[in-house]
Amino acid sequence: MSLRPLHLLGSPPLRERSSEVATVDEDTRRFIDDLFKTMDAAKGVGLAANQVGVTTRIAVVDADGHRFAMVNPVIVEQEGKDVAEEGCLSIPDLYADVTRSTRVVLEALDRDGCPFRLEAEGLKARVIQHEIDHLDGILFVDRLSPLKRKLLVKRWRKSRKGAGHIQEIAASDTKA
Repeated sequence: MSLRPLHLLGSPPLRERSSEVATVDEDTRRFIDDLFKTMDAAKGVGLAANQVGVTTRIAVVDADGHRFAMVNPVIVEQEGKDVAEEGCLSIPDLYADVTRSTRVVLEALDRDGCPFRLEAEGLKARVIQHEIDHLDGILFVDRLSPLKRKLLVKRWRKSRKGAGHIQEIAASDTKA
């Protein structure tokens, strides 16, 4: 397993729709392990392949005591609305209230290529939606009003003046 560098706002892969995974093989499983290791080191609750520069439909989640990989994920049902604060490893230190469905039903393949169906609520449902948005090239700031998005992104870019679009993650940053 290896840590992957995170791609930050402005990096082209974050705005691309990821392609479907044809088969889940040993390379796919190794990549999923890398995603988990990178997510843990960055202290996240979810990470999509786009966020490490790979435009394939794979994401990992660790929320509400449930840790899993989603390959080719699709939300097949959703209901309710909830507003809660979100952040993103690809836009560090930026947070905003985002409206999401309170309940979702997910269909995907697991790390072994087996299909599964999962009903999720609360934080787990929010993280699933956030990560699938990444796989579609959508960032959480895109879910804000145009004015709020413009103000927050401008402030974020100003705070990072001169910084690039890639952030290395240190192995010592692992989750407690």
